[in-house]
Amino acid sequence: MVKWEGVIPAITTKFKEDLSLDIDAFNNNTKAQVEAGINGLVIGGSLGESSTITHEERMILLNETKSFVNGAIPVIVNIAESSTKDAISLARLAQDNGADGLMVLPPMMYKSTDEETTVWFETIAKNTDLPILVYNNPVDYKIEVTLDIFERLVKQENIKAVKESTRDTTNITRIRNRFGDRLKVLCGVDTLALESMLLGADGWLAGLVAAFPRETCAIYYLVKAGRVQEAINIYRWFMPLLELDINPQLVQNIKLAEQYTGLGNENVRAPRMVLQGAERQRVIDIIEKSLKTRPELPKYLDL
Repeated sequence: MVKWEGVIPAITTKFKEDLSLDIDAFNNNTKAQVEAGINGLVIGGSLGESSTITHEERMILLNETKSFVNGAIPVIVNIAESSTKDAISLARLAQDNGADGLMVLPPMMYKSTDEETTVWFETIAKNTDLPILVYNNPVDYKIEVTLDIFERLVKQENIKAVKESTRDTTNITRIRNRFGDRLKVLCGVDTLALESMLLGADGWLAGLVAAFPRETCAIYYLVKAGRVQEAINIYRWFMPLLELDINPQLVQNIKLAEQYTGLGNENVRAPRMVLQGAERQRVIDIIEKSLKTRPELPKYLDL
């Protein structure tokens, strides 16, 4: 069962040198995430290079991960399709293969109207029994799931949560004021995570967690325990790294960080290319400086 709270990584997809799936590397990262205290895992999100992996590969990752974690955490499949038909097909495929939930984006490659956006989510929800997290990211995807849209969507029982990525933290309070606890709220922007949790977000659907799972989880558990200043201290150290998530090359940035922390490699599928030149050096400088000053963490899982 997905509780839609805590730290839920939108994990990267690991590739071998020939760019086939690297299941061993994927499982190695997943092991580190589970040991750090995550509360779920999203497969094939934007950070997971959704646009370059096939539905078949998604199901391979789903089945391998379900087998590997053996019920320790829920496994969620991302849906980012261009047609309603394909979105329904993937939702049903995920359900048939044992997914615990779905993260659903608005239509890709078409800026839908509010009515079209509403019907898109309603139709997908009606065609699966799985619980759904609505990904609301108008900054990157140019479609906002407004509160009025959510007014209709909450009538679908299996629409359970929102990945709040509007970059406007006051939206958390608006959601709470309008819907109470009907919708779980997960922060989807790494650089706003601590603020969002203090404002009432239920958790953090995170990116840099792929390379730094313990630091990410420590912030969440410290906030939950009321030890906010300790969380702030870690968060301030973390911020230069977290800013790598709000960047068009977030996949390359985070995969390079994973390589440095021993939790992955930087192989990406075209049209992406590994970081090069001055930008590569800039990111390396951030990672290396952060590793040199990496904070000692309290025993946050014992709080």
